[in-house]
Amino acid sequence: MLIHGALAITGTYSTAFHSHTPYHSPSCSSVPRMTSNDPNITPIMFSPRRRHSVSMMAGGFLGGLFGGGDDGVNSFVPNASSTAGSGNVNSGKGPTNEVVKTVNGMRQRRLGGSDIVVSELGLGTQRWVSADFNAPNKDQVFDFMDTAILKNGVNLIDTAEQYPIPSDGKVAKEGDSEIVIGEWMRTRGLDKGEGRRKVVIASKITGGRNVTPKNIKNDCAGSLKRLGTDYLDVYQLHWPARYSPQSNWGQSLAYDLATDKAPYWRGMGGPTSFEDLCIAMQDLIDEGKIRGWGMCNDNAYGLAGCTRTAKALGVTPPCSLQGDFSLIDRKSEENGVAEAASPFNENGECALHSIVL
Repeated sequence: MLIHGALAITGTYSTAFHSHTPYHSPSCSSVPRMTSNDPNITPIMFSPRRRHSVSMMAGGFLGGLFGGGDDGVNSFVPNASSTAGSGNVNSGKGPTNEVVKTVNGMRQRRLGGSDIVVSELGLGTQRWVSADFNAPNKDQVFDFMDTAILKNGVNLIDTAEQYPIPSDGKVAKEGDSEIVIGEWMRTRGLDKGEGRRKVVIASKITGGRNVTPKNIKNDCAGSLKRLGTDYLDVYQLHWPARYSPQSNWGQSLAYDLATDKAPYWRGMGGPTSFEDLCIAMQDLIDEGKIRGWGMCNDNAYGLAGCTRTAKALGVTPPCSLQGDFSLIDRKSEENGVAEAASPFNENGECALHSIVL
């Protein structure tokens, strides 16, 4: 596991996601791992498909934690049985956080155990072409991408269907950040073929009760259209489908049962389950619409629930967990994510983002 100190280029990315507080009912999420030698206990048998999880958004801050050093040397060797019959499961491709190559001085690392390779720094796009008084305009945004991607080895762009923030419906509309990225890719010949493989696009579906199998498919199609590309490299939940205090940005991590009982979360059958979420993401992978998927503003329960459910179902587990991290925001150190993402547990990487001015 690598805890990333993440990035924002020239102050164009704000960590102030949303204070919405989402959640769901776990079903298969608490499948136990059997380790007993007692002959009277029958171990639970899972699909041989291996989970790959979790890395995203930048940088080598605290990079040596749980291995994955700068030289890319790692003793991890995928178990042969872990990749047998894996089909479309994008995992077991190599050690998480492995340095795969260096481009113009920028190290590019493996995202979880997938074949997705991302630069240690990436471009955050939350305020690009927004209604904010000092938001970067289209020309400035093009310059950001030219400088970072074409000249300095960055390949990762993080965006969302809800960006830019703020949007007023006039000067700026939700989805405009994806549109400007798509225009840049097209004018630079990076929208298809070999050129497209030089850019890693991570976008997000709006979280909470918006996350349903139907909306996962439809919202992904909307992002693809705005970006002008055939596929996303990583598709993430902007915040969980369930109630979670982790996504109560900048506030308490205390779980509140009364909030979880509220009609918003429990009405109409309750939040989308881990099972339905994993299957919907696998459908997009099978259709070639995404290469991998992940979560934002989530916690150890969300990570473990998704990876264990995906493993039990034999489908692709998440490859990213993105969260806030700064000198004054240490939630990701305190909410169990590091333990959950340890190679001894869920074998994942946690990526954290903050503002770099």
